[in-house]
Amino acid sequence: MGDAERAWQLFAMLDPIRHGDSAEHVAVYKTEPYVVAGDVYAIAPHVGRGGWSWYTGSAGWMYQLLVEWLLGLQRSGNQLSLRALLPRDWPGFELHYRFRSTTYEIAVRSAAGTAAPVVTVDGSTSSCDRVALVDDGAVHHVLLTVPRTASPPATTTNPRGTMPCNSE
Repeated sequence: MGDAERAWQLFAMLDPIRHGDSAEHVAVYKTEPYVVAGDVYAIAPHVGRGGWSWYTGSAGWMYQLLVEWLLGLQRSGNQLSLRALLPRDWPGFELHYRFRSTTYEIAVRSAAGTAAPVVTVDGSTSSCDRVALVDDGAVHHVLLTVPRTASPPATTTNPRGTMPCNSE
């Protein structure tokens, strides 16, 4: 819904590594800190205790939440959408994305004063939030600059029409 701060707060509540970062947290959570719990109890005497660990559906949904919706990387066919939703205190992040024999070095940066997200691929500004993935064996450099308080765009269509981005 575009509220980056709230989304990351909720993620932090579910992130299993945060439940194992101190002896006190481990004593309450009582579940492995490297798996996603299907439940975290809210009723005494088990408030904060994890349950249904190794519940693979929870891990899959957590991965999708983090990668696709918070970090904003969604692949559809040979297109990669970039719509990062960063917390205010993050300067950004970097990742290497491999598509067949091609590597995409992606840097996401948060910038004050930026009016709208801007995607640059190998030095050229894209007309939208997508990158065409090609299998050319090269290394491509992608930069996504997002406003510090950015909301994800309502649509992923080209602003000049309804044709898919990068196919013009």
